[in-house]
Amino acid sequence: MSGLVIGISPARADVFDTVQAHGFMSQALIISRHNDFFGPSTQDGGSLQYTEVGANVSMRPTNNLLISAQVLSRRAGDDNENYEPRLDYGLLDYQLLANNHRSAGFQIGRIKHPYGLYNQTRDIAFTRPGILLPQSIYFDRTRSFGLSSDGVLLYEEERLSNGILYFYVGGGLPNFGSDAENALSFPGDNSPSMDGSYSTLGQIRYEHEGGKVVLALSAADVNANFDTKNASVGNGKFKFQPIALSAQYNSADWSLTTEYALRRRKISGLDVSELNRDVVGDSWYLQYDRRLFEDWRWLVRYDVMANNWRDRSGKQYENDNHGPAYSRFARDLTLGLKWQPQPNLLLSTEYHHVDGTGWIPPSDNKTSDTERYWDMMMFQASFLF
Repeated sequence: MSGLVIGISPARADVFDTVQAHGFMSQALIISRHNDFFGPSTQDGGSLQYTEVGANVSMRPTNNLLISAQVLSRRAGDDNENYEPRLDYGLLDYQLLANNHRSAGFQIGRIKHPYGLYNQTRDIAFTRPGILLPQSIYFDRTRSFGLSSDGVLLYEEERLSNGILYFYVGGGLPNFGSDAENALSFPGDNSPSMDGSYSTLGQIRYEHEGGKVVLALSAADVNANFDTKNASVGNGKFKFQPIALSAQYNSADWSLTTEYALRRRKISGLDVSELNRDVVGDSWYLQYDRRLFEDWRWLVRYDVMANNWRDRSGKQYENDNHGPAYSRFARDLTLGLKWQPQPNLLLSTEYHHVDGTGWIPPSDNKTSDTERYWDMMMFQASFLF
């Protein structure tokens, strides 16, 4: 028995040597004029209801197997999930092939979707260009629509002479939260309950000369069944189909980024035919991010979204007595400043001047109380540990 123990101890020690554990925490203060965002931000003192706390761990039992997971506790206004810890991702990553020219493998478990440039790391403040990501592409209003799935993701990396080409394709059951349920409005006092059904996603991404130029094409087909909790309306099906084009140029001191997305949202199967709908919206932003000194950065961004590209101004929506026209679009001018005095400490501030309320979370405001033009200041402290 003693010989057996001696034989396996070094291997076990090597496995535990690969364990890595990290954490992060962010707390923001939000002060706005006219419309609330993430809590009562228009009231005296603003809102402190934007908090992110997470912890992740990973280990590599063998050279071609990685096990990793992250738990996230997040509060973003009155979203009915205040501080409830959730499994953000938890997966096995098995590499089937690895050589000088390519590598390939698969991930299985709860997987963050490879969508756009920022979706997979969007909850860690240090990986975001500002406090908020561009809301036209990375909605916080309905973030769970395309955030993660329980399923399988296949990947391949092709190493070329001047860059790397990445391929991702996957499928599984998407995770829907209360934010998605609150965004669906039907007759009755209760929000519908949603259950994800089989969905697919994919991305092609190219990084030239170590990331000097980044290009990506992302697409997804996200599906769910929902219960309106109203017998006269019945149950229905929800479909979300975004397609995004991404481009980024990075120099030593500055970055220029743009993304454009088409978003199809379809509701079908309801007993009340006028509640079924099939709408295509679009979004884009242009962002300039520059280093001032070694530990200071600033950014300027213009961000545009329309819920219906056939009714960009929302006039038809208002004429049909569905609500104010400005609730169907948003045009956001953002100025941001970041200071990172230590590798594990980040202090950020951000100003938004917004025309429209298209991406305001419905849990923060009643539509009848909103105003078209509004401003917002945000301050955030973020830590890594």
